Amino acid sequence: MKNLQEEFMKLSIDEGIAIVKKQEELIQFSHFNRKDVWDLGTFFVEEIFAKNYTLAFSIRMFSGLIAFQYFTEGTNLNNNHWMTRKFNLVQNKEASSLLTKLVWEKNNEPLEAQGMESTEYVTCGGGFPITIRGTGPVAVALVSGLPHLQDHDILVDGLSRFLGIADVPRIPLDAGL
Repeated sequence: MKNLQEEFMKLSIDEGIAIVKKQEELIQFSHFNRKDVWDLGTFFVEEIFAKNYTLAFSIRMFSGLIAFQYFTEGTNLNNNHWMTRKFNLVQNKEASSLLTKLVWEKNNEPLEAQGMESTEYVTCGGGFPITIRGTGPVAVALVSGLPHLQDHDILVDGLSRFLGIADVPRIPLDAGL
C-alpha cells in the first residue's frame, strides 16, 4: 500500500499535460540563429559541468542539421541514438517528447499505432522544441543520460534561465509520469 506522501507526489496525466503545455507556451525565443545556438549550447555545457551530470546534449535544427553537440565522459553512442529518436519525435509532432508521451499515454495510443517504429522514435522526456514566438518550432534541444523526467526538467530549467523567464511550472521528478 502506498503511503500518503507518495500519493501527494503523483500527478495525473492531465496535470502533467497541462504543465508541459504551459512550459511550451512560456519557453519561446524571439529569434534563434547560429550565434544563439552557440550561446545556448555553451550555457548548457557549463551547467552540465557545474552540476557534475553525465549527459549528452544536442541542438538540432528542424532540417536535421546537428548545430551543437557535446558528450561528457561516461556517455557514448547509445546516448546519441536516444537523442536521435527523441529528435525524430519532436520534429514529427512539433511538441516536446514528454508532452507527446503523456498525450499518447492518456489516449492509450502506443508509438506503433502512430505508424512509428521504436527504432526511429521514442516517447520519453528529453527533447524540447526551440520555438520562435509567432513562427513555430525551428530546432530541438535534447539531453540523454538521466531518467526521462529529469532529462525534461534539465531542459526546462536551462531554457527558462537562459531566456530569463521566471515562474515556469515544473513537473516534480517523483511525479510518477
